[in-house]
This record gives sequence, C-alpha cells and structure tokens, in this order.
Amino acid sequence: MDEIVQQAMARWPNVPHCFGWLRLDARGGWRMRDERAQQLDLPGDLIRHPALLAFIDRNYASDAAGRWYFQNGPQRVYVDLEWMPHILRTQPDAQGNLSLVLHTGIAVDVATAAWMDEAGRLYLRAGELIAGVDDRDLAHLLPCLQMDDADEDALLRWLEGADEVTPRFKLGGRSLPLQRVAGSQLEQRFSFVSRPRQD
Repeated sequence: MDEIVQQAMARWPNVPHCFGWLRLDARGGWRMRDERAQQLDLPGDLIRHPALLAFIDRNYASDAAGRWYFQNGPQRVYVDLEWMPHILRTQPDAQGNLSLVLHTGIAVDVATAAWMDEAGRLYLRAGELIAGVDDRDLAHLLPCLQMDDADEDALLRWLEGADEVTPRFKLGGRSLPLQRVAGSQLEQRFSFVSRPRQD
C-alpha cells in the first residue's frame, strides 16, 4: 500500500466506506459506476487513465470478511466483482515460454492448484491468491490441460461429470490435478464476497 495512503488513513481514521462505485470486470478491467449504472446494474465506464489504474492496483486488498477494496487515501472503496477478485493473463517471457500475470501487474511465479468449472473457465491458485484466467488468454493455456490417455473427448466427458480420468494442468514444470468447481459456488469455495454492501 502506498505510504501516502497509509498516512491519510492515520490522519483521518473514520472516513465512511464507499460501496457500489467501483467494479472489477471478468477481464480484469476497473470500471467506475455512477448512480445510474448502479441503479440499472450496468457495468460502468472502463477506467483508462494509466496513473489512476496503477494507483488502484497498488492499493487493492481484502478485509477479513473476504470483501475486496481499493484504499483511496483514508476512504475504503469496496469493489463489486463481476467474477473473481483476481484475473490472470498470460505473457510470453524472453524465451517464448508462457508466464502468468495478475490484472494488477504482479507476476505469478508458479501455480499450485487448478480448477475448471462447468462452463470451461479455468482457475489457478498462486500463493494465497486464487484467480480466474481471462477468457482471451484461455486458448494459450489449453495445451497445458492434458489427459493421461490420447482421447481428445475425455476432457469434455470430465467436464460433464465423468470420473474415468483426471485431467492435469501442466505449466512451468508442475503437473497439477485439475479439480472441478461449480460456477455457482465460487464465493463459498474461494472465500470472497462479490457484492460487498454496508452492514
């Protein structure tokens, strides 16, 4: 967290929290939501200002209840999540190998667990964070999904509930069993709140 933000929090400790005005979309874009956008449940306007985006990314955190927020000086601006608290993107390294980067720009060293939901969306754990893979980057990671046999339809059958084989996610020298997760159970499974509101 920026030092200037920490100083503002110490100087003005009782600034009311803000809810509903900031949204993280499913591709890792920050969106500002005015009153109209909130009332009509619209996604809001994409924030494009580089300095503001960098400031939000540096000061993005969660509270003990799993509510994600942006610490804007002394004010905590809680974030509505369209999908997950973090979005992963792929990025080729100097050797042409794929590396992973969070939507906040932080590089992910290694994935330690992998899940896929019934819609084919991929989730990876990196340290303490669990992130959804940006749908535009999923195609780059599909070769990492491997089956023990050569049956091309085995992954589809697995997504439909068959347990005859267990797919694996292989990246960066690691081979992880691919686990199932229900799209409707993400908040409970991964302990976050998608629409934090004032108590």
